[in-house]
Amino acid sequence: MDAFEAIADPTRRALVERLAQRPARVVDLAAEHPVSRPAISRHLRVLGEAGVVAAVDHGRERHYELVSGGLAPVRDWLDGLASGATQPFGEHHLDALDLEVRRTVREFADPSIQTGEQKETG
Repeated sequence: MDAFEAIADPTRRALVERLAQRPARVVDLAAEHPVSRPAISRHLRVLGEAGVVAAVDHGRERHYELVSGGLAPVRDWLDGLASGATQPFGEHHLDALDLEVRRTVREFADPSIQTGEQKETG
């Protein structure tokens, strides 16, 4: 799962907002939301798998905190939208288009390629 999928859920977005303030235990986070503690744990597991949060053991307690750079893909995407610099196609797509244009131009320049005829040499 990636960061985009992880923050697609409103409860997980609320957890991210809360953890941006300071690390917290599951029991503290569950007290702030109208869902069960196991549900909060599942949300935190999803966020952890996406690299957005991490669990840090403090003695017998486990605290969850945001991972620095965990939301970088989302930030980069948003920054690209804001600057208008997003490229809807990857470089490999443009290379494939270039190849196809060259092939088409060559076929129109040489009618024997279109009909499958072979040129006589000689």
